[in-house]
Amino acid sequence: MIIDFHTHVFPDKIAERTILSLMETGDIKSYGNGTLKSLTDAMKTSKTDKAVVLPICTKPSQFDSVNRFALELNKMKNIFSFGGIHPECENIREKLRFIKSSGFRGIKLHPDYQEMYIDDEKFYELIKTAVELDLYVTIHAGVDVSYSDDVHCTPKRSRKLIDRIYGDNKNIEPRIIFAHLGGIDMYDDVEKYLVGQPVYFDLAVILSMAEKEQVERIIKTHGADKILYASDFPWSDLKSNVSLMNSLDISSEEKELILHKNAEKILNI
Repeated sequence: MIIDFHTHVFPDKIAERTILSLMETGDIKSYGNGTLKSLTDAMKTSKTDKAVVLPICTKPSQFDSVNRFALELNKMKNIFSFGGIHPECENIREKLRFIKSSGFRGIKLHPDYQEMYIDDEKFYELIKTAVELDLYVTIHAGVDVSYSDDVHCTPKRSRKLIDRIYGDNKNIEPRIIFAHLGGIDMYDDVEKYLVGQPVYFDLAVILSMAEKEQVERIIKTHGADKILYASDFPWSDLKSNVSLMNSLDISSEEKELILHKNAEKILNI
């Protein structure tokens, strides 16, 4: 069983335009056209069984349209979408309650695209409320190619956030998921500030970027029970990503946790 915990798709009418814009601004390659079909086709080719889609509200006014599309995705077999929300939305608690009551297991935040630092008061209130409502929170962490000069979610800022949310009560079930192994291109600081904390890391896009030995070390020291397999499709090739995951020098039990068991627990499947 393989569950990819970090993918992106867009409504068909804007998918190609969105992907082309992101490719241009980030100078990156896409392995799909941004549609649901491109994801499901890639899942078949890579023998990926289920995928989590992570929508992003880049402005508060997108809340209704983003979550309307996400609800449609959740009608699909083997697709699980999180909800989207912006830290400057009005009536945050009511919107999070709507997300919860609609059956979403969590929300996705992108501090760079939302132009706010992860330890900002508005993010703190949003994430604290989401955790209280038993929602999972996936957060883009580290460098984003389109915002490389100003990283809004560094491991140090992330540690400030979780210390404030949890205080000394760190022996708890994680609800916060820092994407990209805790921070793209910031893995030394991940080991310094975040390893061992009550958070998940996902492996989105980093299997082809980070040093293999450091990835393996972080998995060992942080614990495979707090790592989620992920690709960041369409920004990585699913088939190659699965191969890279299977090449890691970790135990079969650790791979099982990462590839599907941790995700099954979060998704209640």
